[in-house]
Amino acid sequence: MARIDMSDAALRDLERIVAHLRDHDCVDSGARVADILIAIDVLGGNPHMGRLAGDGRRELVIGRETRGYLALYRFIAEIDTIFVMAIRGQREAGYLRD
Repeated sequence: MARIDMSDAALRDLERIVAHLRDHDCVDSGARVADILIAIDVLGGNPHMGRLAGDGRRELVIGRETRGYLALYRFIAEIDTIFVMAIRGQREAGYLRD
């Protein structure tokens, strides 16, 4: 099982997603965030399951339609670690950068 390391940027992305769901009175916001975290946890046993995103990165598709999110990550096999770099809604234009 690979270790999962969430970057500060990815944690801020989760906070931003939670705030967006709260601001729009989403009834199941807790379940949506749980779905994101569960999907990222699954990466620990399947680090190559995300689609290729270029430059050694992968992108995990989580959910679909209005409940769809993407997690950008890199798996370093030599240290058996997954680095989650960013998370965004599927309808967002791109990942936020520091």
